[in-house]
Amino acid sequence: MVNIDELKFDEKGLIPAIVVDSVTKKVLTLAYMNRESLEISMERGLTCFWSRSRQELWLKGDTSGNYQHIVSITSDCDNDALVVVVEKDGPACHLGNDSCFENPLWQSDELNEFSLQGLYELLEGRNEERPEGSYTTYLFEKGIDKILKKVGEENTEVIIAAKAGDKAETIYELADLAYHAMVLMVEMGITVEDVHRELASRHIIDHKVKQEKMV
Repeated sequence: MVNIDELKFDEKGLIPAIVVDSVTKKVLTLAYMNRESLEISMERGLTCFWSRSRQELWLKGDTSGNYQHIVSITSDCDNDALVVVVEKDGPACHLGNDSCFENPLWQSDELNEFSLQGLYELLEGRNEERPEGSYTTYLFEKGIDKILKKVGEENTEVIIAAKAGDKAETIYELADLAYHAMVLMVEMGITVEDVHRELASRHIIDHKVKQEKMV
């Protein structure tokens, strides 16, 4: 564990803090902390920054209500930059955007960025726009019964592939199951963050199985 005295603040007494969403892993903002704001952040479990424009401490959410609850703070190898992982109460950007980083500059034609949150947002778009010829559109138009049927079918396919010991086929079927499960989530208004928080709330994942008494 790094001690705050080991951190290297710049000549103005500041250290850059990259704020990351604990659920989506999206970079939310880049801000700066001085020693006092970092100590406040660690004491309160809420992000507190030093405003370079106003020259004052700035507790994120004090005026907007969009507090950022700190999960962890990690320094880099040189101890001169921080990554702050948070659970947020609302948009991180003062413009009302989820993240301050919303303006694409360049993207590879060969490499694709993927995340469950990105897939969820794509499915939301399919549900809202209903583009013709899209399989996802077809599922949403058919409704909950069709979606549930597909979830059940894909679950069975996972079981068959796993029982056969076919790792590649099991991975393929798990991906199909995950996709259809996320279609169900969009249909029911369940977010990735909802599921993440439910999993995070379970401190004990494995429960001891009660052995039935042999008669």
